[in-house]
Amino acid sequence: MRRVALAALAVAATCLGHTAPAAALPIYPIPDADGFYAAPSDLAAFQLGDVLRSRVVPAAIFPGSTVWQLLFRSIDSANEPIAAMTTVLVPPGGGLDRPLVSYQPFVNSLGMQCAPSHSLFDGGMQEAPALNLLLARGWAVAVPDHLGPTSAYGAAQLGGHITLDGLRAAKRFAPAGLAGSPVGLAGYSGGGTATGFAAALAPEYAPELPIAGVAMGGVPVNIGTLARDLGANPNPLFGLGFAAAMGLEREYPGRMDMSGRLNPAGRTLRDQIANACTDEIISAGANRSFSDVLNGPLEADSSTVQVLEENSLETFPGVPRAPVYQWHGEADDVDPGLVRTVTARYCRAGTRVQLDIIPGADHNAAGTQGALRAFGYLSDRFAGVPAPSNC
Repeated sequence: MRRVALAALAVAATCLGHTAPAAALPIYPIPDADGFYAAPSDLAAFQLGDVLRSRVVPAAIFPGSTVWQLLFRSIDSANEPIAAMTTVLVPPGGGLDRPLVSYQPFVNSLGMQCAPSHSLFDGGMQEAPALNLLLARGWAVAVPDHLGPTSAYGAAQLGGHITLDGLRAAKRFAPAGLAGSPVGLAGYSGGGTATGFAAALAPEYAPELPIAGVAMGGVPVNIGTLARDLGANPNPLFGLGFAAAMGLEREYPGRMDMSGRLNPAGRTLRDQIANACTDEIISAGANRSFSDVLNGPLEADSSTVQVLEENSLETFPGVPRAPVYQWHGEADDVDPGLVRTVTARYCRAGTRVQLDIIPGADHNAAGTQGALRAFGYLSDRFAGVPAPSNC
């Protein structure tokens, strides 16, 4: 399903890459009904990564672990202050400066109720059981709501900010006992994009974080190129691409205008999924294309192109300094050649990268096959084993 979702995301990029006749306001989600998520009035007085609120939450799915939720200060893509959330899981025995892995799940949704801080516990997150593999190694785990307080699906640079500030929050939160912990980053598909941006932003944005290693897989490294390669044909998961367009418009309201280009069918679909999770989005948008929902000629929009480049690792200038394990399916719809291009740039900059192209694997299969290798890679980095490289 995630393989087809990449095609849908490409359609979203194609949808957005055209001039709008008149600007329209984005549709934002209903705020979370839980007041714990609300930003305090003095938010700007706090530093990046400062904990604003904390609470312990029950978590039967993670036996023996203590689980906190932390609201912390971060910034959006315009560098404006936001309150963001991360869920911190500590295995039995307490923190004790044990390794801390920030795991970024793929989140294909627009409603606040779909965020990881909810889906971890209500059965909505497919990746949740795998976190027990990390906890069983004795590692603490942080799971950020990396789409932010408006569920800005598609806004990858925002995800990088939130991931790094979530790690700062976890390390500053004294009850977790993680102040001296080495750090790892991990994620696949959309979660891999947030992971990759966190790694690329870290040298300037959070240089104090002791990032021992990064494991990211199935990363769509250039949304615009996906649009060119996959085109605008009807797609079973077109709704996910449409949702990503809505998420980017939420994050860049002055630079993106999807709503102003929508025809009546497009406006109906927008309103229907504005607060939806993945399954409802897929059902509502199934087998449509951008021509079904948009008005006007297909003319390039330089502002939109710039936003897409800012949220694509291939064109984002930042380079990770921590060693990277990157895996990708040979048969993935995201061209492995693009992944090799990004890897080569990182290598030229001196980053140690181990690129693993999994023979014959598509997007979905590669996620499963590469995960255990990724966790083993992080284990070696935490143990001080020199990072391999096939640059």
